[in-house]
Amino acid sequence: MTVTDLAALPHRRSGRLWALVVLVLLEAALVVTWSAGFIGVRFANDHAPIFLILLWRSLVSGLVLLPFALLMGPKIHARDVAFQMLLGALAMAGYLSGFALAISFGVPTGLVALITDMLPLAVAFLSWPILGQALTARQWIGSFIGLAGVLIASGWSVQFGDVPLWAYGLPVLGTLALALATLLQKRSRVNAMPVYQSLCFQCLSAAAIFSVLAWHEGTVLPVLDAGFIGGILWLVFVATFAAWSLYYLALRKSSPARVTAILYLSPPVTMIWAWLMFGEPLSWAMAVGLVISLLGILIVAKAQTPVHP
Repeated sequence: MTVTDLAALPHRRSGRLWALVVLVLLEAALVVTWSAGFIGVRFANDHAPIFLILLWRSLVSGLVLLPFALLMGPKIHARDVAFQMLLGALAMAGYLSGFALAISFGVPTGLVALITDMLPLAVAFLSWPILGQALTARQWIGSFIGLAGVLIASGWSVQFGDVPLWAYGLPVLGTLALALATLLQKRSRVNAMPVYQSLCFQCLSAAAIFSVLAWHEGTVLPVLDAGFIGGILWLVFVATFAAWSLYYLALRKSSPARVTAILYLSPPVTMIWAWLMFGEPLSWAMAVGLVISLLGILIVAKAQTPVHP
């Protein structure tokens, strides 16, 4: 090692430390904004049917982003748009429909959050046929520890009521759709689009699907009610712009296994959010589960080498 290399060593360490800090802050923001989606759907569903909510959430999001997508960034190619529409059908329409419908049918919010946060297991299940990869033994151990923490943190709120049995499968299907979109995004070479462009076309693609479902449900016209408008704004700017942008940014800086493992913290954060907004009771089980989930996440994160574009 030369004198120049020794002089550059502190700068390299500082750069790696700063990159780690940025990644951790990015993942923390992802967990908070991701949890906001459950709260927003729960709030807005008191004011309008579920597909009408999802339609206007996706449509407003896509239209706000459309001028930026068309006037800024690289040239848009038809192949890129088609791929983003596919991701929108899976990650937006499929995932959002799964968990939102489950909540509307009466499946407890804690259980919905728990099922959707099994995403790392869904990713592992689909990784071999799509990426030709499988989680290591250490990653499996970390994933199951994280899942155990979520069970502890969320299990106290799970109460089975008068809900159709098939409704419990809806968030499972939604989670598989999101896992498939996650792996397809990682595998595809179509990554030239900035996040705001890809998110725009995904939202508009989902809005087209939701418009058909909302029309079948009764109407596509918005409800001129403060609760509905407030819920849509919440879902657009917090649960869509913030959460999905952070999700895809995290995917570009890390691996599907690490990013989806971070989402194990969503159920406890969802409960804190519900306590702040709706006064729902908290439990010591949440604190214990949160610590266990963090342990599992750290195991998965250390076992995975981040992939940089």
